[in-house]
Amino acid sequence: MKPNYKEFQNDEEVVREIETLKAKGVDPATMYVITHDDDRTDRIADNSDANTVGASEVGLGTSIKNVFRKKGDELRAKFSELGFTEAEAENLENKLDQGKVILVLKEDHPVNM
Repeated sequence: MKPNYKEFQNDEEVVREIETLKAKGVDPATMYVITHDDDRTDRIADNSDANTVGASEVGLGTSIKNVFRKKGDELRAKFSELGFTEAEAENLENKLDQGKVILVLKEDHPVNM
C-alpha cells in the first residue's frame, strides 16, 4: 500500500492536522512527521502524539548507515523505507530543504491535499 503525505509550512498546522485525523479515527501509530531538523521533528511528534522515522521503521542496517550519511541522503532513505519511490523521496527531501514539514500516513487514509 502506497503511503499518503501532506506538506505543511509550520508546526502548528501539522499538529492541528494530526489532531483532526485522530478525531476521525486515524491511528496515530500510522502517522510519521519528518522535517529537516531532528529537534523540530521530535518537538512536533511530542506535541501531536505522532511518530518519527526510527530504527524500527527503516531497519537496523539503514539506521546504522544513516549515522554516516549526509542529512539529505538520510531523509531520502527514510522516505524510501516508508514506501516512496526514489524520485518521490528526492522530491519530498527537496520540500524539506525549503523548511516544510511532511506528514506521512502509512495506512490508506486520504489526506486532504
